[in-house]
Amino acid sequence: MTHHGSKSLRQAVLRANQLIPKAGLAALTWGNVSGVDREAGLYVIKPSGVAYEDLTEDLLVPVDLATGAVLAGDLRPSVDSETHRAFYLRWPSIGGVTHTHSTNAVAFAQAALDIPVLGTTHADTFNGPVPVARQLTVEECARDYELNTGIAIIETIGDDEAALAMPVALAANHGPFTWAASAEKSTEYAIVCEAVAEMALKTLALNPAASTPRHLQERHFKRKHGPDAYYGNAR
Repeated sequence: MTHHGSKSLRQAVLRANQLIPKAGLAALTWGNVSGVDREAGLYVIKPSGVAYEDLTEDLLVPVDLATGAVLAGDLRPSVDSETHRAFYLRWPSIGGVTHTHSTNAVAFAQAALDIPVLGTTHADTFNGPVPVARQLTVEECARDYELNTGIAIIETIGDDEAALAMPVALAANHGPFTWAASAEKSTEYAIVCEAVAEMALKTLALNPAASTPRHLQERHFKRKHGPDAYYGNAR
């Protein structure tokens, strides 16, 4: 282990960042993924403004978890780094964070609307609507904007247990953030978030009064989550 982060962590964070353009979640350099090493007291994150096709392990930026200071290299971390850090400090069980500007999830964020549960695809992964956080105040935007973005989402989600139960939220007028035990899993949740947002928009266009029975939502969520889950096969 060094102050650059372990090779395995950097490899995982690189793979997760590369998933963003592969999954069509961001144009240009929009979006970022980080992964944390709590024993070392650091996380590594995509550098600001670097194209995904140019990204390498060595370009990932190590950041001190306690202070937010860059620990090595001369690149600046993602502008959203302080949002990631707020999540790591508040939720000790998470290991990775993803942020994208994926079109359909951003549409809900810009409309300041939760993504409703309208079918089993959503319920398979998220146990309830994807919540949108409150708007930031003038003061919150003027000072420590990225940190306050994280705080507003934390207020919306709650404690560590709640964050594990609902691993996604929308920053109002901004876009989705997802988190999980690993960087790559957090990016998988970003992929699901975008997919269910697109489905919801199309469903609501066809039927603005569409809904899903709660008992069906619970059945699908419990097929994949919790002690009685029976989806998939052990490998």
